[in-house]
Amino acid sequence: MIATPTLHPALAEAAAALPGDHWIETLNDGSHVLIRPIRPEDRERERDFIERLSPESQHFRFFGMVREAGPVLLDQMVNVDYVHSMAFVALVHDNGALREVGVSRYAAAADASRCECAVTVADDWRHRGLAVALMRRLIDAARQNGFRQMFSIDAAENEPMRELAAFLGFRRKPDPADAHQVVHTLDL
Repeated sequence: MIATPTLHPALAEAAAALPGDHWIETLNDGSHVLIRPIRPEDRERERDFIERLSPESQHFRFFGMVREAGPVLLDQMVNVDYVHSMAFVALVHDNGALREVGVSRYAAAADASRCECAVTVADDWRHRGLAVALMRRLIDAARQNGFRQMFSIDAAENEPMRELAAFLGFRRKPDPADAHQVVHTLDL
């Protein structure tokens, strides 16, 4: 008989206490994460998450290093309107506290029918299917909010994003404005 992994009681308690949309996802390795929309009270979790990312992960997400996540960046990250801008966080129980291990987000583009997206997973949570779970939630939200297309501008050497985008059905083309970047596009 194969043992079924059990959900950590603190994660189950956190999920039960949440109003609105939230999901417990079982990842490829059997681990569980709580996925829910980001909220302003996630500010410190978001700071810790960004500052824990490896230099490579920070480069792929921000096109540079973030030594310290300042107030302006954190405001931008946690203050979303859930329609024109959206973000989902993935949380796990870690040493008595909930820790952010991934985030996906979109923001409306200037033409309002498209949104730009991004996804980031903590280095120690990669290769478990978390980016796919986060992006599927994000794609569903973008569709529900009336967007017709989602796109992502990424470093050309970002192999994990190339693989994720292909898996999710995004098309890839060189960025005409920067030869070191590519644009991934998904019709919704």
